[in-house]
Amino acid sequence: MSKDAVHSAQAAARTDVARVPADAGDAGYSKDLKPRHVNMIAIGGAIGTGLFLGAGGRLHTAGPALALAYLVCGVFAFFVVRALGELVLYRPSSGSFVSYAREFLGEKGAYVAGWMYFLNWSTTGIADITAIALYTHYWSLFTDIPQWTLALVALAVVLAVNLISVKIFGEMEFWFAIIKVATLVGFMLIGIFLLATRHEVGGGTPGPSVITDNGGVLPHGVMPVVLVMQGVIFAYAALELVGVAAGETAEPEKVVPRAVNSIMWRVGLFYVGSVVLLALLLPGSVYSADESPFVTVLSKIGIPAAGDVMNLVVLTAAMSSLNSGLYSTGRILRSMATAGSAPKFTARMNRSQVPYGGILLTCAVCVLGVGLNYLMPSQAFEIVLNVASLGVISTWVIIMICHLVFVRRARAGLVPRPSFRLPFSPATEITTIAFLLACLGMMWNDPEVGRRTLLLIPVIAALLVGGWFGIRRRVERTTDRELTDLTG
Repeated sequence: MSKDAVHSAQAAARTDVARVPADAGDAGYSKDLKPRHVNMIAIGGAIGTGLFLGAGGRLHTAGPALALAYLVCGVFAFFVVRALGELVLYRPSSGSFVSYAREFLGEKGAYVAGWMYFLNWSTTGIADITAIALYTHYWSLFTDIPQWTLALVALAVVLAVNLISVKIFGEMEFWFAIIKVATLVGFMLIGIFLLATRHEVGGGTPGPSVITDNGGVLPHGVMPVVLVMQGVIFAYAALELVGVAAGETAEPEKVVPRAVNSIMWRVGLFYVGSVVLLALLLPGSVYSADESPFVTVLSKIGIPAAGDVMNLVVLTAAMSSLNSGLYSTGRILRSMATAGSAPKFTARMNRSQVPYGGILLTCAVCVLGVGLNYLMPSQAFEIVLNVASLGVISTWVIIMICHLVFVRRARAGLVPRPSFRLPFSPATEITTIAFLLACLGMMWNDPEVGRRTLLLIPVIAALLVGGWFGIRRRVERTTDRELTDLTG
């Protein structure tokens, strides 16, 4: 429902207290996600292939200063999730930020938020199934199987899991997260042992001298660090899943603050801590984008089967990401469909209270990715990853704009503000938005991939405008019907 309609309904109802508009898309869900599921979904969102695989190439490019890039981006990612957490406690919704955009920015805002998020996860899904196929080819048993076949099998498996029930999804994410956390903790213990004992790694002695003797913290200058920021932001994508999952847990007011607050120390420990350890163990020039940096270290000290173990973990991270993408887009599309801004079939739910229509639509786009794997197996991953980054940044910007409007209305006495709050508003939101837009602008300095990605923005904008004119009458009819129901 648009904000104008809500205000008119409030006036008609002659109430001094603002009424919170309910999202029709929230009806019918089970509340089967337990606190441990939501906590692990938060961890799983914070730890993925961006660390397990992407950190290698970024260390090679930016050097030890990559740890600072992860820290800075992590702080802004925390601000986004903290803002979303406050909105969740104000009104839990499976539609998450799309539902909040509808309330605070109107139907156009919800439409843009929803479809950009769909763009993010559908293209990320293509990247994930591509990654899964590539990682599976690591083992000789699967070498002769075409990449597109492996991608299709992976998609079918994760689709089946998502369609069974939200509880199965939660359990799958729980164990995926356990695997990722256990692997990182194990590596960090090994790294600390190597540092403490000054055990030889790759022919050198680990410690601060590894950094000082190889160009220092900024071996290639500041610009490479600036350029990797956009990729680092993408590494944190999926943190907003906490907001979506809150709509299917029984006690969001208890679960969400704990999950959100824990994100900050996890970012510091796992991302920053891991990168600092990697930089102290081997020079940045030794790492590469073609191999997990953890495999690089472990292979240098002769640990058997290190490559097999880490490949399995990276495969798990990609499966987890695909699993989360189908889950979140299913809920977001259902919220949009009930407002008229997504196809009607995406609002449908099965007997297990799973919005299968939206999940199947995302899968349909991922099937196009299977075709991309067939036509361009070597380029598929890079193409879709950069398109997805546009969706991530736009989603986070919309969350912060929603929070700005929410705080303004709270100060005007129109809506209640929970005690769990984003600090230093509105400065925090404005600074975060400026940083995210700056990261977007930095992509122009990468002529090969980043610049081409930015040139897609006018195309995406034209498609959004054209789509809006195609569905606006249906949205208006839905809004009028909701307004009638609200005013009685």
